[in-house]
Amino acid sequence: MSRIRTEPLRLDELIAAVSHPGAGGIATFLGVVRDVNDGRSVTLLEYEAYGTMAEAELERVLAEIAAEIPGVRVAATHRIGALQIGDVAVACAASAPHRGEAFRGCRLLIDR
Repeated sequence: MSRIRTEPLRLDELIAAVSHPGAGGIATFLGVVRDVNDGRSVTLLEYEAYGTMAEAELERVLAEIAAEIPGVRVAATHRIGALQIGDVAVACAASAPHRGEAFRGCRLLIDR
């Protein structure tokens, strides 16, 4: 699955990537383009990335979190290109045997 993409992101792909029989909880997060930032009007956001490098860095972060939290599986995608208000810019999912670890995995992923 490409983690950096130009087409709209699909949360169902991420949920499928982290789902497994031992997962008692799956936490998700969608980062959406909003219409105001720091009191200024926003009409669109333009994201650019060097695909190969961005994919490698995201893979490193995913592996780091999986190693840090026993039993957690994490997945994420980030969109590049011109995004309109309401478009999903980033999506992540984390699964774990218990909800606390799933939420923690998702939060760590978004914060890193």
